[in-house]
Amino acid sequence: MSLQKFTVIQADGAVQIDAEVDGPRATVRLHADAVQQSLGWQRKTEGLCRGDVCIPSRSLAGVEGDDGLYDLTRLAALLERPCAIDIDAGAAFVGVGAHDRAARLALFEAPDFTLPDLDGRQHSLAEHRGKKVFLATWASW
Repeated sequence: MSLQKFTVIQADGAVQIDAEVDGPRATVRLHADAVQQSLGWQRKTEGLCRGDVCIPSRSLAGVEGDDGLYDLTRLAALLERPCAIDIDAGAAFVGVGAHDRAARLALFEAPDFTLPDLDGRQHSLAEHRGKKVFLATWASW
């Protein structure tokens, strides 16, 4: 296992942290400060907390090792968030949890994004709120 720079990507951005990476086993383990920096969860005596929400210490078995490192894949599963890790690229994407996705879908409101048109001008979906928008996408794969 080696300490290396690793990028954790979420919907609200990307954070580069130090992580213990085991390439052959495809595991990424984070120190408590890296968990807080990348995912916003802080280790306290009562457990792993974010705001008023805490995951009790007893629920962290298998996620938090005896050495105090957190297995990123198992932590994402505990948080009920999808996680994709690319060891070679030194990056992981931690998606939005099912509960949050369902709540957003219930609002019938698309997430905001900004893309350039064919002339290079930037357009944001938020600029068109309240209007009908036709969005055509295409991919070569």
